[in-house]
Amino acid sequence: MRLKLLTLALTMAAVSLPSHGEDLLDAYRQARANDPVLAQADATRLAVHEGVPQARALLLPQINGSLSLQQQSGGALSNNSNNNNSTTGGNGDFGHIRSRTIGAEVDQTILNLADIANLQAAHSTSDAQQKTYDAAAQDLFIRVATAYFTVLSDEDQLAYAKANEEAFRVTYDQADQQYKVGIAAVTNVYQAKSFYESAKATTITAENTLANDRQALTVITGQPVGDLKKLRPELPMDAPTPSDPQAWVDMAMKNNPTLQSAQLSVDAADHSVNAARAGHLPTITASLSHSKTTAWFENGSYNAAGNGRWGNTIGVTLSVPIFSGGLTQSKVRQSIDQREEAKDSLELTRRQTIQNTLNFYNSVNSEISEVQSGKAAVDAGQKALDATKAGFQVGTQIMLDVLTAIQTLTQAQSQYSVARHTLVLDRLLLKQSAGTIEYQDMEYANSLLQ
Repeated sequence: MRLKLLTLALTMAAVSLPSHGEDLLDAYRQARANDPVLAQADATRLAVHEGVPQARALLLPQINGSLSLQQQSGGALSNNSNNNNSTTGGNGDFGHIRSRTIGAEVDQTILNLADIANLQAAHSTSDAQQKTYDAAAQDLFIRVATAYFTVLSDEDQLAYAKANEEAFRVTYDQADQQYKVGIAAVTNVYQAKSFYESAKATTITAENTLANDRQALTVITGQPVGDLKKLRPELPMDAPTPSDPQAWVDMAMKNNPTLQSAQLSVDAADHSVNAARAGHLPTITASLSHSKTTAWFENGSYNAAGNGRWGNTIGVTLSVPIFSGGLTQSKVRQSIDQREEAKDSLELTRRQTIQNTLNFYNSVNSEISEVQSGKAAVDAGQKALDATKAGFQVGTQIMLDVLTAIQTLTQAQSQYSVARHTLVLDRLLLKQSAGTIEYQDMEYANSLLQ
């Protein structure tokens, strides 16, 4: 995320906002409590973590209770019921055979390499999602700072656009009065009016941009945006420490959470390949059951056939997969392809991380020079405008020279303001790319406000 470049910005001589205004840390604390993007990342992290106990559960004892009732119709009564022939109609009578089974069973996996590999994959996936959440938490620093400094720049743009509009209006009125009394050409009036009308349009655009970007900050913080504290006039011009760009790249390779998440995703894919291949291997399961079956006969009247006794059954089952229609082979090929995809994603993330780190490192160094030269350009532009106005009064400069001098000063002030805000933000972006940004960095940026 880069600070949006603005075409105009307020001069450093502009009036500061009230000292009790909202600062960067206030905005961050509101965002931490209300930002839906971070909340979504947290919910995803928790949901993915549940995959670990779910995968582990398949390796733990499985306990089931059961109760079954069965009825068999059309069966002849057993000899045990012959004594009751007089009441049931003789040996030719038929009735229902009913049975009830009550029991409990415990199954325990002894060997299932697929489930073990799936558990390892679940751990890696959960760790990867944790790193993704860490990246989202770090990104919140940047999103808040970017939105905050964008609003500051918009306020600068609007305030200076109004001041610029007023300067062109005064120049236009002066040219019009001079033309009316016959001491200036109508060309001066047309030129001044053109610059004045253009400045009015710039002010309208600045007002709309500020309103939109204030709302963008509200989306993150969940709170209406009040007065924001501005950057103080003097900023530290220290170069990044360490001063070696490769040292920053090394930090990024070690600490960047997005890169770490991509590496853990590759680890999870490796485990998934092992799980798919284990589909060819035998599994061993032990079981223990404790049950009782009771049966009786019924043919119009109740006749007890006997009561069962509780019994135990212990066994070990060896299951050997032989053929599953090609399903196992297909899963192996699929998991290998998914692993290759994860590796490609890791390599892309690694390259992007290196690029971003070097870009932000170079940007911080170049923006230090831009801020220094921008301040000098503003001072020179102001002196040039004063001299041009004085020359116009004595007739050595024309109206177009004055208008151009105002425009030149505006551009210098715009570039200076943009460079100041971008310098502060890119210091944070460099820390984020290296994976070392933390709350103390926001505190430091906040200390630069007044």
